[in-house]
Amino acid sequence: MAYYPEETRMNAETYTVDSILHNKSHASVWSVTPSATVFDAIKMMADKNVGALLVMEGERLIGVMSERDYTRKVALKGKSSKQTPVRDIMPDRVISVTPQHSIQHCMKLMTENRIRHLPVLDGARVVGLVSIGDLVNWIISVQSSAISQMESYIMGGYSG
Repeated sequence: MAYYPEETRMNAETYTVDSILHNKSHASVWSVTPSATVFDAIKMMADKNVGALLVMEGERLIGVMSERDYTRKVALKGKSSKQTPVRDIMPDRVISVTPQHSIQHCMKLMTENRIRHLPVLDGARVVGLVSIGDLVNWIISVQSSAISQMESYIMGGYSG
């Protein structure tokens, strides 16, 4: 094993969802009710420039609606987005993580379940939402930092 500084060996198992939530530039999580129309939900997604919305009943998370749900369950089936409620197209099961889950765990869940967004829950309370884009950006950032540290170490600039 090479003798690199400890920081360069950190990976997706080391960091948690909490590290992504703390570094997100915009922590807003947008939501709709299950009775909202799909049209209103899609409009909100466009206005907020997001790919998914949480579906909430009061403070309780009951689902996630994504652009993919709209495309596959409304547009391709010839339904009317102005008449179809969100509850009719959101997946039956909510897949979520806690702030303590690892980045690796999130990537595995997203890959296995073919989803792009994970609600983050602390108990029953929603504390955030992470997307596949958040994970990719985090990985790029950590790898870039590790490369810089290794370059500094190789050039003799690492002060340990």
